[in-house]
Amino acid sequence: MSTEAALAARRRATEAAVKRVHDAIARLHREKAQVSVAAIARRAGVSRTFVYGNPDARAAVATAITAAGERRVQLLAGHDDAQQASWRERALNAEDGLKAAHAEILAQRTRIGELLGQVRDLEAEWTQDAIQRITTENTTLKQRVRTLTADNRTLDERLKAARDNLRFHDKRIADLEAQLAPPG
Repeated sequence: MSTEAALAARRRATEAAVKRVHDAIARLHREKAQVSVAAIARRAGVSRTFVYGNPDARAAVATAITAAGERRVQLLAGHDDAQQASWRERALNAEDGLKAAHAEILAQRTRIGELLGQVRDLEAEWTQDAIQRITTENTTLKQRVRTLTADNRTLDERLKAARDNLRFHDKRIADLEAQLAPPG
């Protein structure tokens, strides 16, 4: 349905553009201005490509140029076959690109589905009770690590103090031995 709506909108836009081309031609005739593809396209607010590519617009411009005595009809007629071939080639390329894009999208969707299935499988292995138990054990272990770290720090401080005391006592003993030793 959206494709039909888009095509209908495109048809209406094209018809409106062709009408503007006819109006521009009429204005140029009234003003007795030079009739050319560029002048008509500019006045109609369309591109020259549109004038060359649309058969109705091309015919109206060719008629207007012929009526104005210009020799540009040959350019329009010769350009027609090349333009048709160019548009046909573009349409075929676009169709091939669209098919490739659809194939890639389908492959990506399949891969996403497989990965989501793997995630669901991994989540299914853990029950809510198991997750709760592991979370509780993790919290307990973290508390135990904090306690052991604090105990280790306390023991390190005690060891350092004991070594300081030992050095002090060794020095004190050496001093006392020096005092007791006979002079000489």
